[in-house]
Amino acid sequence: MGLLIRMHPDNPSERHIRQIVDILKDGGVIIYPTDTVYGIGCDITKPKAVERVAQLKGIKPEKANFSFICYDLSHLSDFTKPLDNNIFKMMKRNLPGPFTFILEANNNVPKILKANRKSIGIRIPDNNIIREIVRALGNPILTTSLKAHDEIIEYNTDPELIFEEYENLVDIVIDGGYGGIVASTIVDCTGEQPEIVRMGNFEPEF
Repeated sequence: MGLLIRMHPDNPSERHIRQIVDILKDGGVIIYPTDTVYGIGCDITKPKAVERVAQLKGIKPEKANFSFICYDLSHLSDFTKPLDNNIFKMMKRNLPGPFTFILEANNNVPKILKANRKSIGIRIPDNNIIREIVRALGNPILTTSLKAHDEIIEYNTDPELIFEEYENLVDIVIDGGYGGIVASTIVDCTGEQPEIVRMGNFEPEF
């Protein structure tokens, strides 16, 4: 039976953050707000939790295009190959923000996530709740958008309805207010020039 935890988007409670981090360290799966749509994820270092997230999405972990949520750009070199200076500057201009940047992965990316892929998506959402959780956890959180099981609505926006649907499937649903309906803009930075491969609500500043 999962928990529904209400948190203030600007000043999330430290007690709740500690509680969520303990559950993540224990291999838990959480649903949380971002600056776009609600996401579902876990600690990237817990393979069983990664498998649970993949199962909830109905895909195999090695086939999934999961991204990482980082607290800031200082984590990048832990998981990506050295960045071109222009790419780094572009990311700095746009983050925190509603973007996913696809970068070349290094060998520190957990095997279950890397499989045959050479790249990884990086998110630094403009959302204090999930960033503070990542900071307290000390390593990135795996993230994937929470799709609605609905032909008309693509994403669930109401955390209470999300909780009704997922309370027996995840450990925590964080209510940080209504979510958005448009996912992040994805920018592929693995080629010669950055390229937008999915347009969200915002275009990055190149």
